[in-house]
Amino acid sequence: MKKLLLILIVLLITVGCNKSDSEAEDSDRTSTKELEGYWEGEIQVPNQPLNIQIEFHNGKEWTGMIEIPAQNVRNFTLSEIKTNGNDVSFRMPLAGQSILFDGTIEGEELKGTFTQNGQSFPFSLTKGEKVKEEEEGEFLSIETATGALYGELLMPQGEKVAPVALIIPGSGPTDRDGNSQGSPGKNDSLKLLAEELAAKGIATLRYDKRGAGRNADSVVAQEEMRFDVFIDDAKQWLELLEADDRFTDIAVIGHSQGSLVGMMAAGPETTEAFISLAGAGQTIDQLLESQLKESLEGKWLEESQKILESLRDGETVTEVSQPLQSVFAPNVQPFLLSWMAYDPAEQLADLEVPTLIINGRHDLQVSAEEARRLERAKPDAEVLLFDEMNHVLKEAPETREENLATYSNPDLPLAQGLTDSIVDFLHRSGFSKQE
Repeated sequence: MKKLLLILIVLLITVGCNKSDSEAEDSDRTSTKELEGYWEGEIQVPNQPLNIQIEFHNGKEWTGMIEIPAQNVRNFTLSEIKTNGNDVSFRMPLAGQSILFDGTIEGEELKGTFTQNGQSFPFSLTKGEKVKEEEEGEFLSIETATGALYGELLMPQGEKVAPVALIIPGSGPTDRDGNSQGSPGKNDSLKLLAEELAAKGIATLRYDKRGAGRNADSVVAQEEMRFDVFIDDAKQWLELLEADDRFTDIAVIGHSQGSLVGMMAAGPETTEAFISLAGAGQTIDQLLESQLKESLEGKWLEESQKILESLRDGETVTEVSQPLQSVFAPNVQPFLLSWMAYDPAEQLADLEVPTLIINGRHDLQVSAEEARRLERAKPDAEVLLFDEMNHVLKEAPETREENLATYSNPDLPLAQGLTDSIVDFLHRSGFSKQE
């Protein structure tokens, strides 16, 4: 069985979930009072059972949140929660995915069938008490049209004033530590980077993407989501840091998709330096085309190329085959169009701050050639290529299976010399503790 199924998908361009739930009849909403509360159990996938935790609330209509710790799914909003006597059904609204739970309450147990894209497995849950987890650390916040967004500030130990770096995560519902929902484990790459920078006297602010971590509820409906939302979020974080007297200098560090977001949010008015980590040097449609040629063949590859050509002409496609839904679902295409409008090379060429471009030669997602594209656009930028570094900033073999295994190993350190190189660049760019 391919791991792309059963919610094991890191959706490249998933940016939120649609929170419009189907209205249930009044009798359905009130008939299963036993559903209210916290449930924990597992989807019984052969050889890899998935622990799940669900919390239901009955207000004007049923609402619910699901967590799948092994895949970094936190506080994901459920939809279409329906009850009829002891029968219960609900969905996970992932773009291009049909994910349904259909079960029956028997006392303190909820058992039934989990179905994703035609494949079905039993699930079982037991009602219990949720153990509240207290988050450590200092959190800052900004206000947006969809509510507050939160970011974690990590100051160097014992310091009240320091230079600071804003760390922007990559694509999909990725949290502030660098972990993506749907991935079968954690890599903690951005958390490790923040900790190493703090040990060397540089503070960091890193934040969960919309739909992940503490910002799980601050989502925008897929049909309405545009790339500019990410840029505006990053600009607000920079304005917050600029107004805080604790910070002497500000850098932007953008990883993967966050590289493009960062170079568009940064500027001499707020930023002393910019660092691109595993950032693309061409538009997302061009990068997608290259990636899909590596993973698809035959009619699926041909269809993906036709969809990309339509998008380049500014036209969306309503009919998309199931294997391509996770990338090209019709309700995601407007976001893709907004992302395609920005060429990283052109954006970087216009950025008027010292720039460091870093990529790994063992990056399976964004090749080292992307760094060269950015360098050609901004010849005065510094470029560093780490021989064995992969996309999650760890040293890894070039072979695909062993490389991907590092994506779920938080105990692996960052690539040797990565943090030292960043710190050296920042110091040469004028970073200091004193104003």
